[in-house]
Amino acid sequence: MPRSAAIQRKTAETDIQLELNLDGSGSSNVDTGVGFLDHMLTLFAKHGVFDLNVKAVGDLHIDQHHTVEDTGICLGQAVKQALGDKQGIRRYGHFTLPMDETLVTSAVDLSGRAYLVCRVEFPTSKIGEFDTQLVEEFWQAFAGNALCNLHLVLHHGRNSHHISEAVFKATARALRMAVEHDPRSPGIPSTKGSL
Repeated sequence: MPRSAAIQRKTAETDIQLELNLDGSGSSNVDTGVGFLDHMLTLFAKHGVFDLNVKAVGDLHIDQHHTVEDTGICLGQAVKQALGDKQGIRRYGHFTLPMDETLVTSAVDLSGRAYLVCRVEFPTSKIGEFDTQLVEEFWQAFAGNALCNLHLVLHHGRNSHHISEAVFKATARALRMAVEHDPRSPGIPSTKGSL
């Protein structure tokens, strides 16, 4: 049975509908009004082999911050909801991903506790019209709502586009590993008995 979730979030700043299937094929339909975020979420779905549909309408006349952050909130909520009680998952995942001159590691623990460590610095403040500070904001919102530990480390890189792309791809691959079923451990992957 597919592990999926549908999230609707409406505030004075954004109106977001998001659907996620963790056992998908990598297909996506993403329209946030922020072209660069659409690109990142499309490749996130592809490399995680998740099905992802996102429709977001935000206050882009102000800036992209609320739309990006609230989309991260919704994606985190969807992961948490789709996982249910987390029986039989691997729980931990990690991936080190090269992207031309860039190398990024992402490590995740679906622990039920929220924590982000982001050691990623961008050489430019913008990627086109996209504020590079929003990459960390997105993943902070995600970790806080998925209730996971997420560590992002940039080993080296010179191109801001490549760095962001490596972060999203590596995290997709790490999350793909963490949500996989572990045939050797069918129960809750914790000595506490719950996550």
